[in-house]
Amino acid sequence: MSKAIYALYDDDDIMVSGAKAILAKNVKIKDVYSPFPIHGLENVLGIKWTRLAINAFLYGITALALALLGMSYFMIQDWPMNIGGKPSFALYQNLPAFIPVTFEFTVLCAAHGMAITYLIRNWTLPGVKARNPHPRTTDDHFAIEIDWEENSGIDSEEIKSILQETKPVEIFEK
Repeated sequence: MSKAIYALYDDDDIMVSGAKAILAKNVKIKDVYSPFPIHGLENVLGIKWTRLAINAFLYGITALALALLGMSYFMIQDWPMNIGGKPSFALYQNLPAFIPVTFEFTVLCAAHGMAITYLIRNWTLPGVKARNPHPRTTDDHFAIEIDWEENSGIDSEEIKSILQETKPVEIFEK
């Protein structure tokens, strides 16, 4: 595991302006830890947009297909029932009755799929040890992580002086 240096801030605006100043001096930032989302930070750090919405669409389409396939099998082929005089010969004749169930199943599967994908992708499953560098980053502080290996051409004391210029509350190594 490579060593890293962290700058801890108590205000998100100071942290964002500090990140801009650090990047302006050609120091690469590995990660930023925050107790809540900071709008615009992904643009400062150059983070790509998430593909979670694409996954949600794929989960929804899969759920839609499964719902229609399942209901057409259960209600038309396996055990056709005459409920309220509706025909049970073909899917297209029963489609209006299947729409509410199909919609709810699609939303259910898309929501659960996104939640599970998010937890697995970020490795924040129950029982997994937290990866935050300082306990205060989950409460009221913000941290910028700088990896030594990513900034091998810059002296460690120079990185510390650059971080000190951004007015952090604390600078520590891990």
